[in-house]
Amino acid sequence: MKINLLIFLIITFFSGCLSTIPTPQDREKTLISLKNKEFSLVNIQTSYFPLLSLQKNIKNCENKDLKVYIEGDGLSWITRTTISSNPTPITPTALKLMNQDSSECKVYLTRPCQYLDSSECSKKYWTSNRFDSKVIKTFDEALNSLKNSYKNKSFTLVGYSGGAAIAALVSSQRDDINRFISVAGNLDTFKWTSIHNISTLDGSLNPADFTKELENIEQYHLIGNQDDNIPKEVFLSYRSKFDRKDKINYRYFDATHNCCWEEPYKKFLQELK
Repeated sequence: MKINLLIFLIITFFSGCLSTIPTPQDREKTLISLKNKEFSLVNIQTSYFPLLSLQKNIKNCENKDLKVYIEGDGLSWITRTTISSNPTPITPTALKLMNQDSSECKVYLTRPCQYLDSSECSKKYWTSNRFDSKVIKTFDEALNSLKNSYKNKSFTLVGYSGGAAIAALVSSQRDDINRFISVAGNLDTFKWTSIHNISTLDGSLNPADFTKELENIEQYHLIGNQDDNIPKEVFLSYRSKFDRKDKINYRYFDATHNCCWEEPYKKFLQELK
């Protein structure tokens, strides 16, 4: 009887935890509530994954720099040992960052399998293979599609959390990246997994392995001094891999991983101008 009661209590506890997680539909409603009214939802088709984007109908970005915001890893895990069935973020932080940006030429990109389903979607693409070559090629094709639409000259890539790894890896393979900006960025995945004593991302590329390709690209890195998820040691390990460090700019801010980046980022953009 006591054993049955214990099992009941355990099931009730975990059911309660799971019930507090917003449904994918609720998470989509959050995205829509945060987007500015002049932006429309646009699906970008690639050879691998479709990506949901937020875009404006702007015709004055020709030969200019287009800023592309790349979302973080989203809800990859429910617990330390339970993988999420849907990686759509509870809070689309990269969108909240874009909302602080007064630039006219800007686009928001989600990650594979966030908000949109695909036959290619499997849990490895938001866990071990979140930064694999297929994912990077997806973003490369997405940028080509945007460039075809906007006729822009170059890109500035802004990545939050795991989106920063995407920004770095895509930047390492293109010749039209003006600069890339990371916010609480995971720029050395091996160092990150080592700090947390978790399995390495064996199916993924690591930005820290592409420093030679990145050393001539202007970089700005915003680091939360209270970030326990991606602490400063991850960035410092990434930076240490560069022979030339003159293009690497970084600052520490009073922020955790998930909170509160909007005001620091807005201030950073004002100073960057």
